[in-house]
Amino acid sequence: MASDTEDGGEVQPTETTTDDSSSPTTAEKEEQAASTGMEIVKAGNSNAQETGGLSLNYEEARALLGRLEFQKGNVEAALCVFDGIDLQAAIQRFQPSLTDKTTSKKGQTKSESGIENPATLVLEAIYLKSLSLQKLGKSTEAANQCKSVLDSVERMFQNGPPDIEQKLQETINKSVELLPEAWKQAGSHQEALASYRRGLLSQWNLDDECCTRIQKRFAAFLLYSCVEGSPPSSGSQVEGSFIPKNNVEEAILLLMVVLKKWYQGKTHWDPSVMEHLTYALSLCDQPSLLAKNIEEVLPGIYPRTERWHTLSLCYYAIGQKEAALNFLRKSLNKHENPNDIMALLLATKICSEERHLASEGVEYARRAIKLSESSDVHLKSVGLHFLGNCLGKKSKTVSSDHQRSLLQNETLKSFSESIALDRHNPDLIFDMGVEYAEQRNMNAALRCAKEYIDATGGSVSKGWRLLALVLSAQQRYPEAEVATNAALDETAKLDQGSLLSLKAKLKVAQSSPMEAVEAYRALLALVQAQKNSSGSSKTDAEGHNDSVSEFEIWQGLANLYSSLSIWRDAEICLQKARALKSYSAATMHAEGYMLEVRDQNKEALAAYVNAFSIELEHVPSKVAIGALLCKQGSRYLPAARSFLSDALRIEPTNRMAWLHLGKVHKNDGRINDAADCFQAAVMLEESDPVESFRSLA
Repeated sequence: MASDTEDGGEVQPTETTTDDSSSPTTAEKEEQAASTGMEIVKAGNSNAQETGGLSLNYEEARALLGRLEFQKGNVEAALCVFDGIDLQAAIQRFQPSLTDKTTSKKGQTKSESGIENPATLVLEAIYLKSLSLQKLGKSTEAANQCKSVLDSVERMFQNGPPDIEQKLQETINKSVELLPEAWKQAGSHQEALASYRRGLLSQWNLDDECCTRIQKRFAAFLLYSCVEGSPPSSGSQVEGSFIPKNNVEEAILLLMVVLKKWYQGKTHWDPSVMEHLTYALSLCDQPSLLAKNIEEVLPGIYPRTERWHTLSLCYYAIGQKEAALNFLRKSLNKHENPNDIMALLLATKICSEERHLASEGVEYARRAIKLSESSDVHLKSVGLHFLGNCLGKKSKTVSSDHQRSLLQNETLKSFSESIALDRHNPDLIFDMGVEYAEQRNMNAALRCAKEYIDATGGSVSKGWRLLALVLSAQQRYPEAEVATNAALDETAKLDQGSLLSLKAKLKVAQSSPMEAVEAYRALLALVQAQKNSSGSSKTDAEGHNDSVSEFEIWQGLANLYSSLSIWRDAEICLQKARALKSYSAATMHAEGYMLEVRDQNKEALAAYVNAFSIELEHVPSKVAIGALLCKQGSRYLPAARSFLSDALRIEPTNRMAWLHLGKVHKNDGRINDAADCFQAAVMLEESDPVESFRSLA
């Protein structure tokens, strides 16, 4: 065997030939490697006599030869060489040498002797063996070998990590990084999870860059692996520290740590960190925290327009629409990125939700439609959809009936063009149904409501609400109640608030006040259940989406008892509502109504004025003021006409405003105008829903 290597004087890499019969088998490779290793041992021992007694043993020889083969790319040959190393025996033999040499001056081991630390050589060999196994697709074996390296290091450093040489530290760093990756490739996700935590919680003396790489990979694994691991054990945490409860919280914690390192200049910027954090915080519904982190990123890292667009999404998600729109205005400036279709569409969507922004939204929508003409049919459909919403809002702000009619026609035209491009968009069908309903085209609205329910499979409650309101506007109350009950059957218990509220109003319309009271009681129980499920006693006085706030329930009960002239109960309900929301136009209006019924007209007028002072476009208060002034004599008729006309400007389909305006014209001697107003009131009464269609928006 020895004569095979003595001729050449040094080990040559194995050459691969096209003749399969001449290729060495695995056994032959191992025999060759072993013989070569023995030759290195002999050469090392002969050199030792010249250099003062230093020698290479069998494990060191195999470690050096295996490293050489691995560096040449001969992975299989390297693996054959590494297989002969007994790690445990080598570690036990070399541990005293390691501890002795690490206590001496750093770097002396290799520079003075010319030979690397024996333990470092062997540990590196096992790490390279793991890497070789991974390259050959043997991930489980690779992970086990890598784990043995870290187990050995832990035993050597059981009294705390000493001041070790750089080469050994590099091997430890690489092993800590490799172990979870090998387990992941092997499909052992729980072991990978444990390895990541072990790598970050154990004392390995990892440098900042290595630790950051592990934290980023671990965060990505937690977010996207679809493996729910148990939370970290409290025993491994510092007392008083935050312990994440699930994968997403743990990933957010890791990404926050990485960001903090970047702020402190300890690591390089990696845009994927913010991408992962954006995804994680979105899962947790924490857009405000995401906005805070984006705002803390120094200028020059993000393109300005990209930062503004992301911040606008965050602020829109938390309900700060004006702030979101301001970011988009900056982004769409002619000096920035005025042709960003996505920013234009988002700006249009925000504007479509507020009347005073509707005109601005129309301009954004038309720009987006023009840009998407030749690029994307879907985006053009979305632009037309939002344009219709903006035009619908704008039609409610104009004072001219002619302008209102033109805008309403344009609204329906935009919706029709959008549906032609995207026939299966349920939200578009719903918005078109609401527009038809507000224009009192009940047959078309009923058709859209049924199409929406079919498109969503009846799983979305607002479709049932639209159907019930349209049926109630057609005076088909029993059918409306059947639709509401069907929606209640399809809706989760905690999401039934708006449906129960609608059911109560349907009971009132059918002259069943006691059943309406029972519906309100069920609503109160639901609100309490929602509080308990959220773990908070804080009341959302405003309400949102399909929920109904406790304030609205007490207000509804107060109105119900007032209509029944049960004043004591009405007063109690008003007090409850006032305790939840001190300044409310609805509460002031209800108080004014109770005073007016008792013939306390001055006090009632003051309450109505206070109501519309709180909410300048509160239509019921304007109508009540106009009606009350109409009773005060002819000199108050111009003021009454002004209030009622303003109410109709805001809500042209308010039948009570038309009724009282007719009375004003009659008292003023304008009989023809009065007849027109009375006719409009009668027509609207025939199509008046139990709840405004605007509640669906």
